[in-house]
Amino acid sequence: MAGRPAWQRQLALLPLLCLPGLSCAADAVFNTGKGARLPAIALIIDDLGGTSTPGKRAISLPGPVAMSFLPGGKHTAELARLAYDNEKEVMLHLPMQAIGQKARHRHAGELMTGMPQPEFIDTLSRNIAAVPHVSGINNHRGSLLTQQGSSMAWLMQALHDHGELFFIDSRTTAETVAADMAQAHGVPSASRNVFLDNEPTPQAIRKQFRELVRRARADGTALAIGHPHPATLAVLAEELPRLAAQGLQLVPVSLLIERQKERRLAWQESSSR
Repeated sequence: MAGRPAWQRQLALLPLLCLPGLSCAADAVFNTGKGARLPAIALIIDDLGGTSTPGKRAISLPGPVAMSFLPGGKHTAELARLAYDNEKEVMLHLPMQAIGQKARHRHAGELMTGMPQPEFIDTLSRNIAAVPHVSGINNHRGSLLTQQGSSMAWLMQALHDHGELFFIDSRTTAETVAADMAQAHGVPSASRNVFLDNEPTPQAIRKQFRELVRRARADGTALAIGHPHPATLAVLAEELPRLAAQGLQLVPVSLLIERQKERRLAWQESSSR
């Protein structure tokens, strides 16, 4: 347990953990007191590690916003340790081959179609080792690779064997099979619902944030991915402290996965009856 972030150690010991001015992070406090659970939001900032200042600004965001680092980033190790020290979930932003991607645009450590399985697994292992305190993975690009059942089966079997990592499907293509393969191999997983900043202007980001809130209220949970653009970080710094007053909770990604799993199991049990 000593290697886990402080928030995980605290959740194991306490029935309740609240962040000042924000929502409570412990799954137990999804309850409102009337038996209903508040809608929950989780956020990932990815593409981190290449530059220091935007990474530090992302890490300073309030609440349990996950930080996802490219394995070849110049500042990845330094910033991952800083994120961990600031009680953020640390993730690997795993490079995967995209449709139409040219060889010169490859990232360090990129998983490619056509890789022999030993090379694929070795590359994955080196990427995981490059990010200190990693607790989960989401794909960087991958519109081609995440469609490949065999590649995703290799990936998920390796994560299952690792035994401690969750997987978030960034959904860079509608044809992805990554989440299905994760479920088939028993890897804790969820899928991105909203991209915050495909258009990195304050107006567009606020619109996407409103869509995130709408999805959370409609479905009970919602997961967004953003990037360390100045506008994204500025909007989140304003909007995150307002969530509690709107009856919403900001939670770690791993807890969102657990809640979605509970909902699926409850639905399956209800259906079987």
